[in-house]
Parts: sequence; structure tokens; C-alpha cells
Amino acid sequence: MKKLIKNGIVVTANHTCEADVLIEDEKILAIGKFDEENENYCEVYDVSGMFVMPGLIDPHTHMELQQSEEYISCDDFYTGTVAAAVGGTTTIIDHIGFGPKGCNLHYSIENYHKKAEKAVIDYGFHGVFQHVDEDIIKELEGIVKNEGVMSFKAYSTYAYKLGDSDMLRILEAMKKYNGLLTCHCENDEITNYLRAFYINKGDTDAIYHALSRPNQTESESVDTMINLAAIAGDAPLYIVHTSTSEALDRIRLARTRGQKNLYCETCTQYLVLDDTSYYKDGNQNGLKYIMAPPLRSKLDIEILWKGIEDGTVNVIATDHCPFMIKEKLNGDDNFTKAPGGAPGVEERVRIIFSEGVMKGRINLNQFVEVMSTNAAKIFGMYPQKGSLVIGTDADIVVIDPTKEETLSNDNTKSRCDYCAYEGMKVNAGIHLVFSRGNLIAKDNEFLGRRGGGRFINRKLIN
Repeated sequence: MKKLIKNGIVVTANHTCEADVLIEDEKILAIGKFDEENENYCEVYDVSGMFVMPGLIDPHTHMELQQSEEYISCDDFYTGTVAAAVGGTTTIIDHIGFGPKGCNLHYSIENYHKKAEKAVIDYGFHGVFQHVDEDIIKELEGIVKNEGVMSFKAYSTYAYKLGDSDMLRILEAMKKYNGLLTCHCENDEITNYLRAFYINKGDTDAIYHALSRPNQTESESVDTMINLAAIAGDAPLYIVHTSTSEALDRIRLARTRGQKNLYCETCTQYLVLDDTSYYKDGNQNGLKYIMAPPLRSKLDIEILWKGIEDGTVNVIATDHCPFMIKEKLNGDDNFTKAPGGAPGVEERVRIIFSEGVMKGRINLNQFVEVMSTNAAKIFGMYPQKGSLVIGTDADIVVIDPTKEETLSNDNTKSRCDYCAYEGMKVNAGIHLVFSRGNLIAKDNEFLGRRGGGRFINRKLIN
């Protein structure tokens, strides 16, 4: 079955040209100019004036995450991937949740394989560390080499925070086994001290969530992790959801000193929302933005955009981890009682295209880099994902730059009952979305099927 996407402007991380894209079954068959009248195409899509790009990748989501006994993120692998699909994302890599205390690495991975069977787009997992010993390190080797999960997450805070020596052991193993450590970087002792300090004073509103996690709690932890990676011989390290100018400074410095295997991610919310969200329109509205790290200043936003432009930031993800408003409001008398996380997998592409490309902060090729290609390369999926190379998966998104939309919970597919970007105007429409050659979304209408996604067996190539 052949399909033709014609008259579009094809954009990759390296090239921009007017061309048609020919799809056969699940693969890209050819890119060029084709005579529609002399061929028997089953489907033809005229996308004149629109941008045809590789399917976009969100490597940081939390679908149906069990955050605590009380809270589970409200999007599962069906509703969350439907939201991703209509928003132009054709691949996610989910940061899986913890298992019971003392469990091995396989426990949560196997649990998530079952959860993800209903996904509508292709997906992968980041494994998760809860403790480190010889058995865990041995188990890690087999998973990275043989089971398609080459990236794992460790936390410097929360219930299963790991200390410096454990982080170093993991980094050494990741370098040896050709894997990648992703890390949530916040100083655990200082954030817990400040949280208790404000609560004891009676400062319980949402803004104190941000004040208890100042910029330096992130940058100090980023600095520690970078140093540990250097001790491990430039072990591969990926800093998730970078939100501060100070953290970017540490990353730049490390790279100038020769660390080549250091990667930086930021998220949509840290590029368009600032810390005034915690008190604007009242405390109850501010609770919607309880997330870690918290929203930062307008200055941090501008510096992050400059970091994208100059290549310091490699990837823009979402950290999609939504909870319902009534759950957020449990923190009305104490911000620490609200679950942490917010929706965003559906809005990311339109926001970054509108705020980045349309406002001249980044060009089209940079957009593809940070929204797709870099993630595919870093996480062992390239060129099958993140490219428009002949013979690779026909994951394609078509963006209409002439369409204006206002983001609202009224027109989202996420199960979450609020939009973190309510009322924001964007100059971008997601016209067509193909997953392995199948049209799964058109103009905010989902056309795919439950269970249509496949697990991606990821492996780094030396």
C-alpha cells in the first residue's frame, strides 16, 4: 500500500526542501517529486505550504505513575498516548515508577510492559534504580545489552534517593555496558529542610513549594552528578528537566572541560511558564503547578531559550505527569500534600513551534533536532526514529504554520481536567500524524487504534 504526502516543505535536523514523501506500508520508500497521475497511490495528502517532519519524540513521560498510595497519574498508556498522538508526538519513552522496596530492576519493567499494551504510538521505557548492590549491577548488564532498555533513571531526592557512591557505581556500569543514566537532580537535604522551615512558619501556599526548591538546590545536584560522571571517565549522563540558568552554567563548563557524554533536557513548562503562576489567580490555581523542579523566573526562561539556540540544551520534553484538580486541591492548606506533576504531552509541539520557530528563537532544523532527532540519537533509536531516511519507520508529522489555536482543556484528549496552558494562543496546527505509515491523527481527531503502538528495542551503537 503506497501513500503520498505531496507539496510539503520537508524539514529534518539538517535539511529543508520542497518535496513529496512516499510511504509504502510502514516505511519511507522515497523522497522527491512524484507524478501522481502516473502512479496508483492508495492515499494522497496535499500539504501545500505545510512542514513535513520526522515524528516527534517525548522522552520524558509518566503514564499511570503510582506516585504514592494515594495518587496515580490520571493518564494511562491509552489516554496519554492518544493525547500525544493528536499533539504530534509519535514516540514516548516513559520514566517508569518504583516497585516495592527491595525489588529488582525487572519488577517495574515487566509491570510496565503490561501497562503499555494499550499504547497507540510506539514507546520505550527508562528503567529505575531504587537501590544498588552487586546483584543490581549484574542485572543491569543483561537488561541494557539484551532487553532494549538502555537508559535508567536515578533520583537524588524522594523516597529512593541514591547517594554519591551508588551514583558512581551506576555511572561506571553504564559506561562499561554502553547504557545511559538519566538523573533527577535536586538536593534532598536542603529541599526537605526548607519545606519543613516554611510549613513550621505557617507558610503553606503554593508559592512556598517554589521557594523551598531554589535554583541552587538543582544546580548543586547537577554539579555533583557531573563530577561523578567525570570521575567515572566521562560516563554518559542525561540531566532531566533542567530548569535553571545555574544548572546550564555547570553543563557548559563541564563540556568546555572535555565531558562529551553529557546531555541536557528541559521541558515545555520551563520555557513558557514562570513562578508567578503560583500566586496569580489565587492559591488553588497555583496548586496546579506543583511540580519538581518548580517553575522558575522569567530570566531563567530566556536563558533556557538561549541554551536551546546555542546547543547547550539537547532535548525538549514534557515530564507529563497529570493529576486531577481535586487531587491538587488536597494541598490547599499545605502545599506538600498536593501530588507533583502537570499535563503537557499534548501541547508541547504547538507551544515550542509557536514560541520557538514562529518567534525566531530557533529555526526549523533546530526544532526538529530538539523535538525528535537528538532524543532518537541519545536514546538508541536513530535512524529508525527521528529521521526521514529511506527504509526507516514512516513516523511523520505535518505542521500547519497558518493555523491559530487557543489552548484549552475543552479541546484536549488528556484525561486531566485542566490545561496548564489554558488560554495560551499558538500559531501552529497539527494537521496530520503518521505512525509507521498509518494515519493516526488529523486536525485534533484521533484515528488510530488502541494497542497500535509497539515497544522499541533500544540499543546504543558504538
